[in-house]
Amino acid sequence: MSHPTELSFKTLQFYATAPYPCSYLPGREARSQVAAPSHLIDAATYSRLVEQGFRRSGLFTYRPHCDACRACISIRVDAARYTPSRTQRKIWKRHGAQLHARVMPLRWESEHFDLYQRYQAGRHPGAGMDEDSQSQYTQFLLTSRVDSRLVEFRDQREQLLMVSMIDVLESGLSSVYTFFDPDAAGSLGTYGILWQIEQCRLLGLPWLYLGYWIRESRKMAYKSQFRPFQVLDGAGWHDMPDTET
Repeated sequence: MSHPTELSFKTLQFYATAPYPCSYLPGREARSQVAAPSHLIDAATYSRLVEQGFRRSGLFTYRPHCDACRACISIRVDAARYTPSRTQRKIWKRHGAQLHARVMPLRWESEHFDLYQRYQAGRHPGAGMDEDSQSQYTQFLLTSRVDSRLVEFRDQREQLLMVSMIDVLESGLSSVYTFFDPDAAGSLGTYGILWQIEQCRLLGLPWLYLGYWIRESRKMAYKSQFRPFQVLDGAGWHDMPDTET
């Protein structure tokens, strides 16, 4: 008898979207391969899809499927073997002493949305993301059929400084999205990833999935700073040597 997850995986269909402007490499067009129907993608099925290079945005599960470009590379950090750099150790020590994290289910909080809008306006001005409505925010970050968590980070005065959305997978955690106070100092985004790596260790999960890394994109450069990490290609996941980054 087939396991229910195996049945749902076999009944999924995959289709390619029409071309659209690439968000990361100017002047290029992108396409995505989408897994459907979304109601069949439960936590176990999604874990298998992530291991094959898929990600999700709300209920939309996809991976890059561009006609003439392979710049997007799936990347995951080896949590057990991860060794922080000197700078990362300083960031961990500084923010670890100042911030406390609270893990909760996905839910609407006006305070979170206000921080999200400030982050978009400060970090992505003119890209359209700073004009997101409440419904777009909810569909993008608060809608999920898998095991998802919201983590808020506050300082000692209870001021909200950062929010992360993560998915709990069978083989690790998937970092969905993080936004933070654009006026705060001290590499909050880096601390968010360090915190998620530590959570993988505490939960006994081997991998932190960081989505897609693009060598040519400055926005994506930070993902290769957490070592050791693996990348996915046609032969499967493999370690990335330092000389190739």
